[in-house]
Amino acid sequence: MALATRTDRRPSFARTVWDSTVGKKTVMAVSGLIMLLYLVVHMIGNLKIFFGAGEFNHYAHWLRTVGEPFMHYEWTLWLVRVVLVVAVVAHATSAYQLSRRDIRARPGKYVHRKAQASYATRTMRWGGIILGLFIVWHILDLTTGTVHAGGFQEGHPYQNVVDTFSTWYGNVVYIVAMLALGLHIRHGFWSAAQTLGVGSRTRDRALKTIANVLALLLTAGFVAVPVAVMTGVVS
Repeated sequence: MALATRTDRRPSFARTVWDSTVGKKTVMAVSGLIMLLYLVVHMIGNLKIFFGAGEFNHYAHWLRTVGEPFMHYEWTLWLVRVVLVVAVVAHATSAYQLSRRDIRARPGKYVHRKAQASYATRTMRWGGIILGLFIVWHILDLTTGTVHAGGFQEGHPYQNVVDTFSTWYGNVVYIVAMLALGLHIRHGFWSAAQTLGVGSRTRDRALKTIANVLALLLTAGFVAVPVAVMTGVVS
């Protein structure tokens, strides 16, 4: 007699973790922290524009030669880009799926919103959408030059930045996105700490303070560049 073939294969551990709410929140937290680390480094690099075109352009060139001669030209930069793309996709996917799961779990809309919910908490989803659209625009503007105003100059990032922030719409898009980023970080950092088990009653105040300081510093640091171009400090 032939033995029955078992067709119900058990899902892998990775699949089981991903399908769970805790797993998705963990992916969202870790990917968010990876992007936060990148933003801190990126902001510091952006501020080099205040030291002049030579310093800023040299920094941009250095990014493409990091790791040489072991790494080929731009290999390290592309490695960072790949990690960032994976982090962004993982973050957005987990956020979307958690949002859909939360909506399905509700019996109906809440009559009253929770009083303690902050503005940042209520706008996390819209903030994420704004930031996603901004990332696309930012790449097309200052990386590929597709939508760049004033004629994109390959190898001259200082002039490209000045061109972008010499237009009213370039400033509006960037500043609005940075304000959304600040709100996103303010809530996201604290949420990530809770998800990863770092938060506690004794640490919550410190974590919220760190989240507020990070959000303020990053927003101010990024917004400083377009403001400097608008006021003529950088030209």
